[in-house]
Amino acid sequence: MIKRYCILILLIFSGFGSRAQQLALLQYGGGGDWYANQRTSLPNLIRFAREQGMVLEPEQAVVRPGSPDIFRYPYIHATGHGRIYFTDDEAANLRLYLESGGFLHIDDNYGMDKYAREAIRRIFPDKELQELPADFELFHAPFDFPGGLPKIHEHDGKRPQAFGIFVDGRLVLLYTYETDLGDGWESYEVHRDPPEKHLEGLRMGYNILYYVFTH
Repeated sequence: MIKRYCILILLIFSGFGSRAQQLALLQYGGGGDWYANQRTSLPNLIRFAREQGMVLEPEQAVVRPGSPDIFRYPYIHATGHGRIYFTDDEAANLRLYLESGGFLHIDDNYGMDKYAREAIRRIFPDKELQELPADFELFHAPFDFPGGLPKIHEHDGKRPQAFGIFVDGRLVLLYTYETDLGDGWESYEVHRDPPEKHLEGLRMGYNILYYVFTH
């Protein structure tokens, strides 16, 4: 059974880059509002990425962390304001997904920081989050952010920070804090962000997807 499961993973990931890919929103447990930005956030990023020429399915998917379906998606996005929790089985499934070529982006929508860090430790108890420096390639291709992660929303007024988990030199998990990229991707009527902040958020999101598909 394990051998067949690993073969399935290889077959799914081997298709990345050869056909239109679909991005997914993570429906996690724990009581947090995983659906906080579901209506326009990731859909707007997908639309922006397609306008840049990225080959993506136009609709987002929704996936649970314990489902084998996660291996269908090269990029999974998680956000919310409250508790995010993974069971042991979910954490193991996510770790296998990430070590097999997948990518998880957790974006603090304000209020999930301590829960997000606990959830990440459940996936990788043997690894520590590393803050990404401003010169990390994620911030410079295709769009250049000389200062690193942009500040989209004020929240507690702290500087924006990007943290990562690496496996064999590849960034597999990105945690963005005190920026709220997902809110920046939302349509104007949701938060009424200035157009320049909306564009800044979309460009940073596109950089993340670019990294995913080139690594």
